[in-house]
Amino acid sequence: MSGESEPSLGELPMESWMSHLPCALWDTPLYHLAIPGSHNAITYCLDMNDRSPVDLTQPDMLQKLDKYMKPLIRPFVYKWAVTQEFTIKHQLDCGVRYCDLRIAHRPNDSSTDLYFYHGVYTTLTVETVLMEIREWLDAHPKEVVILSFSHFLGLSQELHMLLLTTIRNVFTSKLCPKTEALTLRNLWALGCSVIVSYEHSIAGCHSDLWPHIPYWWANKCKAEALIEAFEHRKQHGRPGGFFVTGINLTEDLKYICTHPTESLKDLVMSTYPTLLSWVKEQTPGSRVGSLNIIAGDFITESHFVPTVVKLNEKLLKWSS
Repeated sequence: MSGESEPSLGELPMESWMSHLPCALWDTPLYHLAIPGSHNAITYCLDMNDRSPVDLTQPDMLQKLDKYMKPLIRPFVYKWAVTQEFTIKHQLDCGVRYCDLRIAHRPNDSSTDLYFYHGVYTTLTVETVLMEIREWLDAHPKEVVILSFSHFLGLSQELHMLLLTTIRNVFTSKLCPKTEALTLRNLWALGCSVIVSYEHSIAGCHSDLWPHIPYWWANKCKAEALIEAFEHRKQHGRPGGFFVTGINLTEDLKYICTHPTESLKDLVMSTYPTLLSWVKEQTPGSRVGSLNIIAGDFITESHFVPTVVKLNEKLLKWSS
C-alpha cells in the first residue's frame, strides 16, 4: 500500500463510519477496534423541574441541601450533571457507537417506568430512548451499537425482567447473541446491530445479554493526572473482550465549591486539547497497552469521534 492510497478514516462520514471501513477490518473483532463512546449518554434531558428529586446515589449532605435550599442548589447540580447536550440520535449521527446507560426507577413512583439518571433523573423514559436508537438503526443497517446498561438504581427483580422484555421488544432480531463472533462481516450477515451488556447477575442466564463491559475510570479532575493513571493501567494489559477507557474528568465537591462560576462543560472543553493529543498516540488491537472503546463527555463538541475512528488506520498498517 502506498501512503497516498491509504484511506483517512478520520474523514469518513461519521454517521456511517463502520459501513465505510476498509474490508481489511471487516474480520477484526469489534473489541480490537477503536470505538468512540458516550459517557453518561442520556443527560441531555435531565428533569429541570424542582419536583424531581436528586438521585439517591448523591451524598446525604447534598440531598438535605437540595431538600431545604433547592433554588440555590439545583443550578449547581445541573451545571455539573449534564455530560452530553445533544440527543442520542445526534450522538449516533456524530459517530458514537458505545452508549453508557445508567438506569433507575424513580423513588415513590407507582408506575413501572424506568429513567436514566446522573445527579437527577431524566424526563425521557428508557423505552422512549431505546425506540429512538431502534429508529436510527433501521436507517443505518450496517452500523453496530453497543449499549451498556449499568449502575441500576431502585430496580426490583420484576423491573429487571420488564426492562429485559422492553429491550427484546424494541430491538427484536437486531440483538446479537453471546455465541456470535463479533466481527462486522459476521454481524452484517446475521442482521445483528445491537450488543447489550448488562451489569447484573441475570446477564449470565440470558443468551442475548453480554456481560458487563469494564470501564476504566481514573477519578481525576486534571487531564495530566488522568493520562498518568491510564498509562500506568495500560502496562498491566487490556481485558480480553470489550473495555472502555473513560477520558471523562471527575469533579468533587471541593472542586465545584472552589469554581462556583464554572460548569462541567467548561472543565471538559478546556482539557480536550490535552486529552485528544493523548488519544492520537493510542493504538487499538490485542497487544498489551492497546485500547478499545474510548468514551468522553460532550462528544459532539470536539474532534473526539474522528480522532478515535482514525486510530483504526494503525490496524491497517499492521495488516498491509
